[in-house]
Amino acid sequence: MLRNEGADAETSRALSLLVVDDDPAVLRACCEIARSMGYRVVDASSVEEARNELARQQFDVLLLDLKLPVYGGLTLLDEVTAVYPNTAVIVMTAFATVNNALEAMRTGAQDYLTKPFAMDELTVMLERAGNRKQFESDSRRLRDRTLTQTGMIGMVGHSSEMQKLYRIVSKVAFSSHPVLIMGESGTGKELVARSIHANGPKASRPFISVDCGSLVPKLVESELFGYAKGAFTGASRSRDGLLATAGGGTVFLDEVGELSLELQAKLLRALQEKEVHPVGATHAVPISARVVAATNRDLSAMVEQGRFRKDLYFRLNVVNVRMPSLRSRKQDIPLLAAHFLERMRKENGVLYKFSDEVLRVMAEYEWPGNVRELENAIERACALSSGPILHMADMPSPLQNFSTHTSKPSVQKIDERRVSSRRAADVEMAMQVEASRHRQIVSIAELEKQAILSTIRQLHGDKLMAARLLGIGKTTLYRKLKEYGIGE
Repeated sequence: MLRNEGADAETSRALSLLVVDDDPAVLRACCEIARSMGYRVVDASSVEEARNELARQQFDVLLLDLKLPVYGGLTLLDEVTAVYPNTAVIVMTAFATVNNALEAMRTGAQDYLTKPFAMDELTVMLERAGNRKQFESDSRRLRDRTLTQTGMIGMVGHSSEMQKLYRIVSKVAFSSHPVLIMGESGTGKELVARSIHANGPKASRPFISVDCGSLVPKLVESELFGYAKGAFTGASRSRDGLLATAGGGTVFLDEVGELSLELQAKLLRALQEKEVHPVGATHAVPISARVVAATNRDLSAMVEQGRFRKDLYFRLNVVNVRMPSLRSRKQDIPLLAAHFLERMRKENGVLYKFSDEVLRVMAEYEWPGNVRELENAIERACALSSGPILHMADMPSPLQNFSTHTSKPSVQKIDERRVSSRRAADVEMAMQVEASRHRQIVSIAELEKQAILSTIRQLHGDKLMAARLLGIGKTTLYRKLKEYGIGE
């Protein structure tokens, strides 16, 4: 959750957490859970200790108990909000002092937990805070640097797949060989073609894009090769083709797999002889443009099926670039989302933010339409949103359906009951009831047993800490364990 494999050091570092609580058992439990989630954890049992730790280093997240001796948690919260505004604060409070938690939210805390709380509650809060901090970090980095990689026009990402792509683009940019870019729709094949052109020695020359799939074959031929006056009805004058007018620039043939076999033969001849024959002309025109082609089809399979010329395939495939799908580099999603939000901010003047549920869904969704689908989803959400916060209701239907099918009942119930006075054991049992609706009827006694044993397992067998967090006495806990036939 908190680390992105393959990203750079700044992106992949573990988030830091300061836990402040004067109850040793709760302090130890919170630290263990946070460490298991990948946080770098420091603990403090008083306001003075916390101040010392904050002076030594800056923390991404602060988990703060409001009922602290001497100064109290609200005092520390005021200081952190004023001096360390980038530190996200989650406060902990007993139900009897829930008004203090509401005051803390007004002061600057982002979330709060009501004691006693279940392990899942704390996990949800820390995960949510981690996602927010990661997204804020990506947004700040993006605002400070408009290009993710020097010279890579519009290409965003720090994943290992993108780093490999940047290296390939940098190498092939200085050659004049044809390049074949392959990948699914929406992965950014034209951006790669533009980056190859922009990083090459002829970047000042034209870059011309031709969509081979959107034009009828005769129009593609006349666009690429040109035509002579009178070659067909309406040809009132001669016109040079794009391969000729590009000069020493780059011609990008998008969806080259859509070309007819007849046009494939003419394109092959043009590439081999460095000249084109305009439609209806009796003379050849020399060309010096570099050809970069792209397709979302499997050209090797089309060659086997006789639908694409083998000789043209090898001619175009001198240098091969394969675009990674978005689902294979999900660690780049926060940075891409921040990039699109920043563009929306510049266009609309609104500083948009994602809700926690939208952040979760974007990270888990498979994105069959890749980066283009992500971009369209964010633009739609910004257009439909009634405020700066983008909610699931603003997102397209596929993401809303995905959210409905993947929502965890435990997380939903926890959010609904965060400010209630139920004990942690009751919350655990309620989650079990929710899950059992899809399986079978389970007795209350069995749910209670599952809640107790689950908590003990999560605390690695620490029964005293489990009793405290479950809100029951240690005598009651040992009596229950004896009933279950579980001893020391």
